[in-house]
Amino acid sequence: MASKRDKLIRLLSKNGEQYISGQELSEQLDISRTAIWKHINELKKDGYEFDSAPKKGYRLTRIPESYNESTIKWGLSTEWLGNVLYFKESIDSTQNMAHDLAKKHAPHGTVVIANEQTLGRGRLERPFESNKGGIWMSVILRPQMAPHQAAQITLFTSVVIAEVLSTLTGLPLKVKWPNDLYINDKKVCGILTEMNGELDSINYLIIGIGININQNENQFSSNLREKATSINIASNLTWNRAEIVQDILTALEKNYEQYMDTGFHTYKQKWASMAYKMNEMITIQTPQKTYSAKLIGIDDNGALLIEHGNETVPLYSGEIIW
Repeated sequence: MASKRDKLIRLLSKNGEQYISGQELSEQLDISRTAIWKHINELKKDGYEFDSAPKKGYRLTRIPESYNESTIKWGLSTEWLGNVLYFKESIDSTQNMAHDLAKKHAPHGTVVIANEQTLGRGRLERPFESNKGGIWMSVILRPQMAPHQAAQITLFTSVVIAEVLSTLTGLPLKVKWPNDLYINDKKVCGILTEMNGELDSINYLIIGIGININQNENQFSSNLREKATSINIASNLTWNRAEIVQDILTALEKNYEQYMDTGFHTYKQKWASMAYKMNEMITIQTPQKTYSAKLIGIDDNGALLIEHGNETVPLYSGEIIW
């Protein structure tokens, strides 16, 4: 359930620059006008500014550029995704916290966001640098689907985020199988989907999303500077992270509902249209051998399709040298 303060944020946001009376806020939130005044003062501490006038009430005059729970929720127009949202200034991993919450029956659509991760992780338990300036968040979902379909969620998410960032920034984002987004041959985003379930059902999925937004090159470790980039580096602009989170959550909710209604086919086609190294030769390493093949797409389950010799082969695992 959304808190009284969350509901107050939504009411004031929807009212825009118009005044809304303390009495009306009190009635809609079922709390006293004194409680409304206290919540307004708490929002002021986060950098919000208001005009107040007798017989008129409160009017929003300034939204801060700071990055916190209030600025993310302010103007967030989703129905269920992010209704329950936790923000941490610093945390070991949003994935770890999301797992703990999910095991305690956190609702579908719960979101965990941090300004910094000290032990961020990616695929295969690799360290994931998550310093201040990026977007680090985990989303808890409870889909009614078979476990083997979980791989689709990573690809679906990569398509949605690539579309949001491309539209917002004008930058040429590419999706790299199975879980990365690239700009100009450098990684800008990683997606980590983790599942808890049974043989025939999913208890919950956690989608971890890490995006380099406002970091400069000096904020990356020396071994990452040739491999990673940020939206700031690629565009030479500083971006409002709270607004980007809002755009991503809005798009994820809308597209998730479409995906659950109509399936993976549309997102499979979109993935192919923006795939990194599509129709190019790649090198594949397995425990048994290393070989070259042509990347030609993904199948209905999210496996990479490669052309090797005269055969089209699905690749479910293995290390790819891009």
